Amino acid sequence: MTSPAIARTTPNGTEIPRAKRGEGQWLLGYTEPLNKNEQSKKDDNPLNVRARILNIYSKRGFSSIDPADLRGRFRWMGLYTQRAPGLDGGKTAMLEEEELDDEYFMMRVRSDGAILPAATLRALGVVGRDYARDTADVTDRENIQYHWIRIEDVPAIWETLDAAGLDTTEACGDSPRPFLGSPVAGVAADEIIDGTSALEEIKRRYIGDPAFSNLPRKFKTALTGHPSHDVSPETNDVSFVGTVHPEHGPGFDLWVGGGLSTNPMLAQKLGVWIALKDVPDVWAAVASTFRDYGYRRLRSRARLKFLVADWGKEKFREVLEKEYLGRALVDNPSPQAPEAQGDHIGVHEQHDGRFYVGLAPVVGRVSGTILTDLADLVEQVGADGARLTAYQKIVVLGVDADRVEEFCEGAERIGLTARPSNWRRSTMACTGIEFCKLAIVETKDRARRLVDELEQRFPELDVPISVNVNGCPNACARTQVADIGLKGQLVMDDDGHQVEGFQVHLGGALGLHADFGRKLRAHKVTSAGLGDYVSGVVTNYLEHRKDDESFAGWAARADEELLRG
Repeated sequence: MTSPAIARTTPNGTEIPRAKRGEGQWLLGYTEPLNKNEQSKKDDNPLNVRARILNIYSKRGFSSIDPADLRGRFRWMGLYTQRAPGLDGGKTAMLEEEELDDEYFMMRVRSDGAILPAATLRALGVVGRDYARDTADVTDRENIQYHWIRIEDVPAIWETLDAAGLDTTEACGDSPRPFLGSPVAGVAADEIIDGTSALEEIKRRYIGDPAFSNLPRKFKTALTGHPSHDVSPETNDVSFVGTVHPEHGPGFDLWVGGGLSTNPMLAQKLGVWIALKDVPDVWAAVASTFRDYGYRRLRSRARLKFLVADWGKEKFREVLEKEYLGRALVDNPSPQAPEAQGDHIGVHEQHDGRFYVGLAPVVGRVSGTILTDLADLVEQVGADGARLTAYQKIVVLGVDADRVEEFCEGAERIGLTARPSNWRRSTMACTGIEFCKLAIVETKDRARRLVDELEQRFPELDVPISVNVNGCPNACARTQVADIGLKGQLVMDDDGHQVEGFQVHLGGALGLHADFGRKLRAHKVTSAGLGDYVSGVVTNYLEHRKDDESFAGWAARADEELLRG
C-alpha cells in the first residue's frame, strides 16, 4: 500500500495531491476510522437500521433503541430525534446530545424533484394529520418534514409513503441527500433541457446502494435545465446546470464544491458539456471521488468543498475523468448566470398552453390538513400535480387556462397564495429551536411575525428583498446568500441580559452577482428588536439607493451606519 505521507500516483498516471496530514482519505491508505461517526459506519452499514426499526424498535418502543442507531444510523432513514421541550438556546452547546433528545422524531420525506400527483399529496397530508400532530414543513431541500413522529408509527408511515411512491431513505446522514430539481422541469416554455429522467435514474441506481451509503459527510445534489438556475446550484456539492453546446445542443455544465455553514464556499464551474444520458454516470463519478478522497478525520472538514478547494477544479476534473469516468468531458463555456434565481411564484404559461401556479406558504410551514386540501384542489381542477421548490414553496403544474382563477381562489381559502407580498414570497426559515437540537433561537414563528410586521410597514415594496432566518451557524436556510441573512445566536440586550438574537449578513446573492453577505463588526440584533432593525435597514435602502440598484448592490457600498439600521 502506498504511504499516505507522499503523493500517490495511480496506475492511470494521475498524481493525487498529498494531504498535509492524515485526513482519513481511503485511497491514500487511511481506512481505519478516525472518529466515532466513522467507527459507527464501519461497525454496521447504516442502511441496515431499517430492518431493526421495523422488527425491533417499532415493537419495543423508544427505550429499546441502541444509542448508535438512535443518534447515528437512524438518519439514513430520514429520522432525527427532536429537541426536548423547555431547553433554551444556552443549553445547545452545554448539554450532551442524549440530554437534548426527546422521544419523538423529525422525519424527512424525499421528493427529488418529482411531480406529486393528487394521490401523493393526499398521502403526505394523511401522514402529517394522523401521525405528526398535523405538522408538515416544506424545506429548502424540496422535502416534506414532519415532527412528533413516534417510533411505533414509523412502519405504518413508511407503508403509506411507499404506496404513494415516496420514501425517506438517505434523507439525512452521510449519504446522497434529497436532490433539488427544477419545479418546472418539462413544462416551462423557456426551459433549456428537461433533466427529470437523469434525477430519476440517479435515484434508481444509487439511493440505497451500499457503495454510496458511507460518504465522509452529507452530499447534496441539484439539477436544473431552466435558465433561472432555480435550485441554488452554487451552494450544492454537485450541480448540473442547463447549457447549450454549439454542436451537441442542450446538455449540462458540472459545478462542484458548493456549501455554506461556517465555511461558506460557492461551487466551482468546470465549464463542460454533459449529455442528459451521461448525467447519472458523472454524478456517480463525483460521489465516488468524494467517497474515496474526502476528508474523514474532522467532521468540520468532511464536505466535498474542502477537497475541491485544496485540489483546485483542474485537478478535481483530472481525477474525475481519468480515475472514474475513463474519458474526457467536453469543454464548453459555463452558461450565463441569471440576474436572480427563479422561484416560479404566480401564474405562468407552460409550453403546452396550460399554466403552472407557484404558491407561497409562510416560511415553508404548511400542515397535513393543508396538503390534503391541496390534493383535493388539484383533483378538482384536473391539474397534473405539484412540485416542491428550493425556496420552501409549492408549484402546481398543468392547470387549464379556464381553471386558473378557480385554482388561485381555492388556494387562498386553504392558506396558500399565488399573489404573495414580497415578504411572504422572499422569506425563508429553518426549523429552529422548536424542534432542532442544533438550534440556538426560535425561527419559524419569529419569521412569521417578521413577515406580518414588514407587510404592514412596507405593503407596496417595489423591489424584491429576501430574508433568510437561521437558528444556528449551519445555514440550513442559506443565510449568507440572502439580501438579509439572520444567523441565530445569544446576544446581550440593553439591560445586560442574555437573549435570543441574530448576527446579520447583508447583501448576499446567487446568480449573476453571487457572493456572501457583508457582516458588520460587533453588530448583533435581538429577536425582540428584529422588526425595527429590518425596517430601519430597508428604509435606509429605499432612501439612499441609486436608480434600479438592488438591495445587494446598495449593501455592498453603503456606509456601515446605514446598515446598522
